Amino acid sequence: MSGPVRRIVEPASIDELVQRARELEGRTLAEVASRIGSATPGSGLHAKGKTGELLERALGATGGSAARVDFPALGVELKSIPIDDRGRPRESTFVCAVRLEDAEHAEWETSWVREKLRRVLWFPVSENERRLGHAFLWEPTEEDDAILRGDFEDIMGLVGIGRIEDVSAHMGTYLQMRPKARDGEPRAFAFGSEGERVRTVRRGFYLRARFTSALLDRMLPSRPR
Repeated sequence: MSGPVRRIVEPASIDELVQRARELEGRTLAEVASRIGSATPGSGLHAKGKTGELLERALGATGGSAARVDFPALGVELKSIPIDDRGRPRESTFVCAVRLEDAEHAEWETSWVREKLRRVLWFPVSENERRLGHAFLWEPTEEDDAILRGDFEDIMGLVGIGRIEDVSAHMGTYLQMRPKARDGEPRAFAFGSEGERVRTVRRGFYLRARFTSALLDRMLPSRPR
């Protein structure tokens, strides 16, 4: 049973944030939870997101559920990557929810998804061992940004002209849009082809596993293939 959660202040610099991440590498989720007096995340689909919340608390993230990145003063977002015993990502990575009603006026340069991906601290997590791997800080290259922009514009372009139902998870090289509501109930609005408001399910942007797998290869070249 966990005791009072230890509050960790936000790091004062990116170097301090990376140093904190280094201190967690190789530890199990149970060890990290014990260190800050938090409950250990469970396993399976019902615990999805809990590992990320644990890491946020352990590293001193202050963004919370507000519309800002996890470390606002540093401009850094935190993302965990569940990996299998071969070191490969198990699934796509959620980036942010999509404001469907604003699609017609959405631009990549000022989008929330681009802001969330501007600078990311990635933390691989072994799902079998429930152990943290080597964390790394990443900023999109010009090529990354161009591909992400193309995906964003293709997807939001369809939504903006009222073809929300034509957007599938198969679209996008790196970035995809998928329904976010687990029960599939319409809880959001978009515009139809005649400009009418239509009820639909909430959707989110996700990074494909093929992208995060290539990113691991790029940033951690010495890892097993």
